[in-house]
Amino acid sequence: MLTEQSPQICIALPASFDVASKMDSFKGVLDAVDIACVRMAAPSADIAKVSKAAEAIRRETESGEIPLLIEEHYKLVEPLGLDGVHLGNGRNSVRKSKAALGASKTVGAFCGTTRHEGLSAAEAGCDYVSFGPVSASWQGDGDLAAPDLFAWWSEMTVIPVVAEGALNRGIIAELAPHVDFLYVSEIWDRDDPAAALLEMLEGID
Repeated sequence: MLTEQSPQICIALPASFDVASKMDSFKGVLDAVDIACVRMAAPSADIAKVSKAAEAIRRETESGEIPLLIEEHYKLVEPLGLDGVHLGNGRNSVRKSKAALGASKTVGAFCGTTRHEGLSAAEAGCDYVSFGPVSASWQGDGDLAAPDLFAWWSEMTVIPVVAEGALNRGIIAELAPHVDFLYVSEIWDRDDPAAALLEMLEGID
């Protein structure tokens, strides 16, 4: 059960997310839980295709007053009418994105599994840092963002912290006291993504 002290839930749409076939499932997820943010990928070099997908997603997020971020491509934020960017490649990108977008847009930074990367991104001016993966996955190099990293961050800094990557019900329950947000992407290969999300969140008191 989510409470005021629970982490806020954000949805990450994978690069494989197909707007045409998954939109009903996406709407179901937005209806199932209060969503704080949606993050979309832009895997195609076809700007028209990315723009069409962003428009369809934005129609749903705007109706719920949910911010919509795009991965990596900060130069697309303004043209596509988005609310910010989620970066995965260091402090220089944070500085550049912040300078281009200004204070009104969100710039988040994925910082892998190390405190140093997080502090560097925070120093560069990001609005949040995310760490992950948080449990074993076939992706990545095997390094994990340990629970004590999130506990330290939440105690020692004021920059919001996000957990993402290989989330599951058990690890969500363990991390909930120490994170501000969860970026959930693990639900999209399930028959009912909304039900899968609710199941993942059952461990939060």
